Amino acid sequence: MDIIKDIEKMKIGKIEKNVSLKKYTTYKAGGIASIIVTPKDELKLIELLKYLKQNNIKYKILGNGSNLIFSDKLFSDVLIKLSFIDNCTINDTIVKAGAGCSLISVAMKASRMGLTGMEFATGIPGTIGGAVYMNAGAYKSDMGYIVSEVRALNDNLEIVTLYNKDLNFKYRSSFFQNHKNYICLEATMVLKKGDKNLIKQLIEDRKQKRIMTQPLNFPSAGSVFRNPDNDYAWRLIDVCGLKGYRIGDAEVSVKHANFIINKGNASGKDIHDLILFVKETVKKETGVDLKVEQEFVNWE
Repeated sequence: MDIIKDIEKMKIGKIEKNVSLKKYTTYKAGGIASIIVTPKDELKLIELLKYLKQNNIKYKILGNGSNLIFSDKLFSDVLIKLSFIDNCTINDTIVKAGAGCSLISVAMKASRMGLTGMEFATGIPGTIGGAVYMNAGAYKSDMGYIVSEVRALNDNLEIVTLYNKDLNFKYRSSFFQNHKNYICLEATMVLKKGDKNLIKQLIEDRKQKRIMTQPLNFPSAGSVFRNPDNDYAWRLIDVCGLKGYRIGDAEVSVKHANFIINKGNASGKDIHDLILFVKETVKKETGVDLKVEQEFVNWE
């Protein structure tokens, strides 16, 4: 059975073969993906998923790769990007955005229109779908505060609507993490009218703070560990003297201890091993078992 030829015949959309995952992850690390498919619309996505399920072919949805650590092995499952599902409309205070939309772009667009509630998202480099999946957040806010409903594919590849109460949003967690076969297609977000100048100033102030406190000039995937109750992961890592600690080209950032950065040509293994080393060291030195916020893929 030639999966790639079959998918090509179906005219699903864009197909890339034997692609370096460095191109598709913000860590700029990882092995080769056998195939990445970008369906041209929702109907083609459903057609592709039906084919994969009927033939028991494993697949994974890939957003901006801003929370993933791929191993350096060949990734032989089908990777699916939703980049073409990127329609975004704003009607009064209601924002509807496709799963493939850039979270930053949507947040900036809403903010420029004088809508408040998405300022927290203007520095998070994910997609709308990925942000809903992870319940992405910052500055004591997250997607759970603004998402009213989500259009999604369920286990049977039917399009369903899930409302905020169904989505089980918790800190960096959502319904989708416990229902892996569900796929977010579109999110509806309810914002409020605000003062354009105040919104712009808040975004600018936070941008300057990020530049001052985060290593934005190196590839990373943002915060590695969740903050434990009443404490900060960066503080615990710093207390253990791990700032600047390296494995290969992966380094615990000197600027922000909860960031691991790629200083040049870090492998997936360098990053993976450094994360586990930090986790083990903090547990041993402080007794706190930090929870990894990022996802390890293809390490079995």
